[in-house]
Amino acid sequence: MKSAVKVIIPAYNEAAAISKVIGDIPNFVQEIIVVDNGSTDPTSEVAKRAGATVLIEPNKGYGFACLKGIEYIQNSNQKTDIIVFIDGDYSDYPQQMSEIIAPILNQNIDFVLGSRKKNLSGKGAMLPQQRFGNWLATNLMRLFFDSKFTDLGPFRAIKYQVLKQLSMKDKTYGWTVEMQLKILKQNFTYMEVPVKYRNRIGVSKVSGTLKGTIFAGVKILTWIFKYSFK
Repeated sequence: MKSAVKVIIPAYNEAAAISKVIGDIPNFVQEIIVVDNGSTDPTSEVAKRAGATVLIEPNKGYGFACLKGIEYIQNSNQKTDIIVFIDGDYSDYPQQMSEIIAPILNQNIDFVLGSRKKNLSGKGAMLPQQRFGNWLATNLMRLFFDSKFTDLGPFRAIKYQVLKQLSMKDKTYGWTVEMQLKILKQNFTYMEVPVKYRNRIGVSKVSGTLKGTIFAGVKILTWIFKYSFK
């Protein structure tokens, strides 16, 4: 039986990039869901023209947008086996989606993370604060949970039934690390797949600002320490 794959793309002011992301997503995907997180540019209109289902989530926050997409899938009557998350800034290569879901299809892995490798990344694609944050978070996860994760990258795939069991809560910057911590704590199987990474279109709303970087760092560390003492 063919697996039903849905893609969730949280997007905030990504009108210049979103059609490129949607256009490069492989044809095996059943539905592309763009969650407009209160954009002030034509992100929604561009995404609709490109063929995506568009949802509006006015509450600002990466987690808010992802949860909105999950709620939509839960309320639909369509079969869903795998959910892929990818950002709307065109920094990842959507063409690699088949590589991301392959371990789920072929090895019955529960969760697959697209790990952004330095040798596969464009020059300056990851800012120094992103690299440091990843290094710190993944090393703490290794220390506390014997984790093998090397990245907190947004390009990821998960079995839909596993995602429901995680009961995701984070509304903002801690979404990615919360998912990985819950995968570890609940002993689901996981692996990483190396992915290419390039300079995003536009400026990052998180790592591109001092405020965003600080808030993301605090949120990520809060989740790690919260789970380390559970």
